Amino acid sequence: MSLMLKDLPSFLKPRERLKKYGATALTNEELLAILLRTGTKDISVKNLALNVLKTIENIENIESLTLNKLMAIKGMGEAKSMSIIAAIELGKRVFLLKDKDKTPITSGKDVYYRFKYLMRLEKQENLIVLLLDSKNKEIASKTIFKGSLDCSIAHPREIFKYAIDNNASRLIIVHNHPSGEAIPSLPDKKFTKQIMESGKIIGIEVIDHIIIGKNNYYTFKEGKVIYL
Repeated sequence: MSLMLKDLPSFLKPRERLKKYGATALTNEELLAILLRTGTKDISVKNLALNVLKTIENIENIESLTLNKLMAIKGMGEAKSMSIIAAIELGKRVFLLKDKDKTPITSGKDVYYRFKYLMRLEKQENLIVLLLDSKNKEIASKTIFKGSLDCSIAHPREIFKYAIDNNASRLIIVHNHPSGEAIPSLPDKKFTKQIMESGKIIGIEVIDHIIIGKNNYYTFKEGKVIYL
């Protein structure tokens, strides 16, 4: 039987350590233990936290956790699992808001880093429209379509309506390749051509179409894959 948290001296208890030293001084295990609050009859909360970390191997993979994955871990019930999922989602939203600052979008690389964490775990293609003002500062972004790009399905109408409604001067199309390789397909090329031509007619410049892969992206503006 593992040593229970109540049996530990105060200076080793996560909450006491957080109170005294601040959250940055705590290990990943201790931070998770605070979120979980309690263990079970046979598993201490610290060991339960360790079991969660073992499931993801690396803390960078924590956003891959799902409710079902967590509940499959011995000792993790629905309430504990929901607490972890909620904390992950809050962290993701804060990260995305901080990343969405007011610095101009000046390159495909800026777009890649703006959206890579949002898209990297997606199992299907997502089409995002990034709206910019006349100084290339972000106004808003929205997922317009999910699924493989097809001119007949992902119609320019929705894209430009969104841009007009938000008074955008220009926009960038962003979508991901779940395979991890950002090389454009023939439908990608056809879709991009259609969007570019529609933008010229409507008067909203389509600056670029960025395809996000794993550690690489394709920029239609430059016509090449950039590996990072």
